[in-house]
Amino acid sequence: MLQIQNSPRRMYYSGIGLPFRMGPLNITMGDDCRIAARIALIGRSASQKCPELIIGDNVGIGWRTGIYVGRKIIIGNNVRIAGEGSLSGYAGHPLDATARARGEADLHDQAKDIILEDDVWLGRGVVVNAGVTIGKGTIVGASSVVTKDLPPNVLAGGIPARVIRSLF
Repeated sequence: MLQIQNSPRRMYYSGIGLPFRMGPLNITMGDDCRIAARIALIGRSASQKCPELIIGDNVGIGWRTGIYVGRKIIIGNNVRIAGEGSLSGYAGHPLDATARARGEADLHDQAKDIILEDDVWLGRGVVVNAGVTIGKGTIVGASSVVTKDLPPNVLAGGIPARVIRSLF
């Protein structure tokens, strides 16, 4: 089970099964959220402080999406995350090859926050890297990789994602 810290109203699951949760993770979820089956909510096990996932009201998270919380991930109100996306708040492995070969954890400074402001829409297969903020109302096209902050109210896409045009 998700072990949510609060008691949201009207949470909807779609598909067969429940979301997968692993590692230390405090989850707070808003009302009227739609969560697909087979998503993964994972907290960084090497964290000094328990990672935190904050999900706003009226959020939709699509099938086979992975949310990997390094420190904190904030998903604003009315956000849509299409299926097979990834919010990656930590690397999972150290940059040093010798440390990686020994099976050591990633370094604490590799873990960063991710913020999706209100009304963001991530298309299918979008990857958002650690340390990124996506501004209110921004749409990110399918299969994009977001490596840097995106401003509010733009259409962005590509690898790495770049602003294509304003939405207004």
